[in-house]
Amino acid sequence: MTTLTKNPPAAAHKAPQRSNRGRGMAKLGDLRIALLFILPAMIGFVAFFLVPTIRGIYLSFTEYSVLGEPEWIGLKNYTSIFADELFWNAMAVTVQYVAINIGLQTVIALGLALLMHRVAKSTFVRGALLLPFLVANVIVALLWFWMLDYQLGIVNEIINWMGLPRIAFFGSEQWAIPTIAFVNVWRHMGYTALLIFAGLQSIPNHVYEVASLDGASPTRTFWSITMPLLRPVLALVLVVTVIGSFQVFDTVAVTTGGGPVNASRVIQMYIYQKAFGESDFGYASALSVILFVILALVAFIQMKFLKGNESDLD
Repeated sequence: MTTLTKNPPAAAHKAPQRSNRGRGMAKLGDLRIALLFILPAMIGFVAFFLVPTIRGIYLSFTEYSVLGEPEWIGLKNYTSIFADELFWNAMAVTVQYVAINIGLQTVIALGLALLMHRVAKSTFVRGALLLPFLVANVIVALLWFWMLDYQLGIVNEIINWMGLPRIAFFGSEQWAIPTIAFVNVWRHMGYTALLIFAGLQSIPNHVYEVASLDGASPTRTFWSITMPLLRPVLALVLVVTVIGSFQVFDTVAVTTGGGPVNASRVIQMYIYQKAFGESDFGYASALSVILFVILALVAFIQMKFLKGNESDLD
């Protein structure tokens, strides 16, 4: 009798072990399948991002012109950058562009997102706002370059018809950067509005209902409810748009080429000219590393002060 009473618990004790082993094999199989699916993306990341980044950091400590072997020079490129007036001018121009672009784009996109959320319920209207983003940057730049041409552009024709003097939008030191910023705001505001609109969709309706019952005005509701609850999304949008703005290149390359008189030579254009115009790839790599560090710091500061990883809904 004693043997009979002890056997069942022993058998029952072994059953979970086999079950756990089977569960572990299933998880291992799932892991292998997951790794198989992400393998192409990992290969692309390593080949086109990780390896070039590591090589770029190495080249930033060398003197390299493609025609010869890299020659190690230590921190010489970095010390030269801090004494480079063109670098500081390029950074100042880039910061000016970022300030105009981010300011206009965020305000306009927020307004469009609120209209989509409250007024424009049509899917067609919402899709139409995204159309400029689907057009390549170079095509958008060429389109506006022709429309804003000093002699033949339709915009200057309208200005002249109104009796006002023509404006050299891309040929003036005063207007070059604001014009480039306007072109990119027009292209990206629909996409940015879509991101903010997605954030508005995540705010529960009962919050607005409670505010309405308490007698809160639309303005008070916007500043006391919508903006605080939208903070994580706005933080993400600002990080993405600021990083993208610091990397502006194609619009400048197509329209002004960095002119007139370096008025629109942004940091990416300066890096390109150093690398492919002067074949100074070591110096251009050092400029790229500094830009990378600046963008990492800017993103960290934005997420820290905007508290992008926190939500008032929690």
